[in-house]
Amino acid sequence: MFTRNMTLICAMGALTGLMAAPALGQEGNRTSAALPETLDGTGERAPMKVPRSSAESVGEIAPAENAYGVGQEATEEQIAAIDIDVMPDGRGLPEGSGTYAEGEELYETNCAACHGSDMMGVSELGAPRLIGGRGTLASDAPVKTVESYWPYASTFFDYTHRAMPMDAPGSLAADEVYAISAYVLGRAGIASSEPDSVMDAETLAGIEMPNANGFVADPRPDINE
Repeated sequence: MFTRNMTLICAMGALTGLMAAPALGQEGNRTSAALPETLDGTGERAPMKVPRSSAESVGEIAPAENAYGVGQEATEEQIAAIDIDVMPDGRGLPEGSGTYAEGEELYETNCAACHGSDMMGVSELGAPRLIGGRGTLASDAPVKTVESYWPYASTFFDYTHRAMPMDAPGSLAADEVYAISAYVLGRAGIASSEPDSVMDAETLAGIEMPNANGFVADPRPDINE
């Protein structure tokens, strides 16, 4: 019993000594961080000083000195190949034309494998429907298609010209895209479905899509300049 009491007393003494000893690296008087400055009269915290930008000490930037020796400047032909965007009012549409009948044949060759001969899409491939769905956008089961959702016919032309077909994007000539546009928009009941009906820059720009008024204009002042 005596030995156990002595052991307990020694352990308590050692613990007291540890608690009284300063922590490593904290010898001497401990200090606290300075309180933030306050505004006279209100006691509110004063705003922090605005830091100086490191850019003030940077001289004029010389792009030529930052060349890494890789790549090359794009040629006019290369730029022209991707400068094919088309505006909603038809600006940017290329020369050329195509008929509904030509578009039907081209669609079967280039588009039907993904979007279906009936244009109802192939869900297993993730390819969407192209026609139908009018009047469904405000319902609990909206169907977004070229016919029901897209506000401009030029959007369909631009996207098809730039990104289709999936396995060879950008490979279709302007005449072919006009013909496919005539066929798809004709099947949607938006344009004529007469076999000899012609689609070109003028007729495409004049098409009014069913959902032309279904979007809110972008309010940013620099967008519509």
